[in-house]
Amino acid sequence: MSKDFDTSAVGMPEGLNWAVLGTGVIANEMAAGLQQMGKSLYAVGNRTYSKAVAFAQKYGIKKVYNTIDEMFTDEKVDIIYITSPHNTHYAFMKKALENGKHLLVEKSITLNSGELEEMAALAAGKNLVLAEAMTIWHMPLYKELWRIVGSGELGRVQMITVNFGSFKEYNMENRFFNRNLAGGAMLDIGVYALSIVRSFMEEQPDRVVSQWLPAPTGVDEQATILLQNCRGQMATVALTMHSKQPKRAMISCEKGYIEIMEYPRADKAVITDAATGERREISAGETAKALFYELTDMEKAVTSGDASHMKLGFSRDVMDIMTSLRNEWGLRYPEEE
Repeated sequence: MSKDFDTSAVGMPEGLNWAVLGTGVIANEMAAGLQQMGKSLYAVGNRTYSKAVAFAQKYGIKKVYNTIDEMFTDEKVDIIYITSPHNTHYAFMKKALENGKHLLVEKSITLNSGELEEMAALAAGKNLVLAEAMTIWHMPLYKELWRIVGSGELGRVQMITVNFGSFKEYNMENRFFNRNLAGGAMLDIGVYALSIVRSFMEEQPDRVVSQWLPAPTGVDEQATILLQNCRGQMATVALTMHSKQPKRAMISCEKGYIEIMEYPRADKAVITDAATGERREISAGETAKALFYELTDMEKAVTSGDASHMKLGFSRDVMDIMTSLRNEWGLRYPEEE
C-alpha cells in the first residue's frame, strides 16, 4: 500500500499525472519544473522509502509508494520520469511500458543501443511516448539556432568542436568511476557532447575513430573522438572526468561560426560572421528553466500524439555511437556480461 499525505494546501495536479522515480538532484529539479508549470507531482517512488517520504513532504506530493513496482501499476499515473542511475533504467522502463506508462528517462537513456531499440519497439507497439531527458533537445536557444542553420544564412555546417571536462576526485566508489554503477565519461558527459554534434549534423556520423584512457576501475576516464558523416561534415569531441575544461561547443559553417558556452543548458550563443568578424548574440529561454522546457515538451508529445520534437531518433543515433565506441574499447558493464 502507498502512503497518502494531506496536500489540500497545494492542490493536486490537473491534466496529466506525473510520477518520479528517484529523489536526487534531477528529481528535485523536475518537481520544481512542474511547479513552474502550475502543477505538482502526483506521486514519488524510491528504493529507500524514507527518502521518498521526505521528498513528498518537501513538495506536497500526495502519494508515496512502498515499492517502486506500485508506481508502474498505478492506473492514475500517466507519465513517469525515471531519474535513477542509468544502469537501472532498462528494467524500470520495461515494467513501466508494459503497464502503459509514457516515459521520460534521464540520460543516458539506457546502457547500450540493444536495450534502447528493444524499449523503443515496446513503446511503439503500445503507442506510448518514450523520450530521453536530454536538455539540448528542449532549450529554446537550440530551437532558434537550428532554425538559423536550417535557413542557410550561415551556409552548411562543416566542422563541430565540443569539449566537456569535469574534475572528479579519485574516489573509485562513487558513480563517476564505479563500474558497477555504469560509471565513466561516455555515458555521463559524452552523451551531451555527442547529442549537440548530432543535432547540427545533417546525417548520422558513419565514420568514428577514438582514443581513450581507462580509470583504475576500467571505466573510461578520458577520451577524444573524431566523427564524420556521408556529407563530409566532421566533429571533434574531447571528454575527461579528471581535468576541468569548459563546456564549449563551436559549430563552424561556411559563412560564420556559432560559439556556445555551458552548452547542456545554454540560453546564449554568439554568432561570428566569417567575412566581417561581426559578432551578434542570440538569447532564448532561461538556463534555470531547463526542466520546465523538457516537461512542457513531453506533455505536448503525450497530448498531441506527435513526439517528433522529443528527438528519440537522435537519442538512438547517439546511443549507437556510444555503444560502438565502448565495444571497440572492450568496456562492458556487469549488466552486459
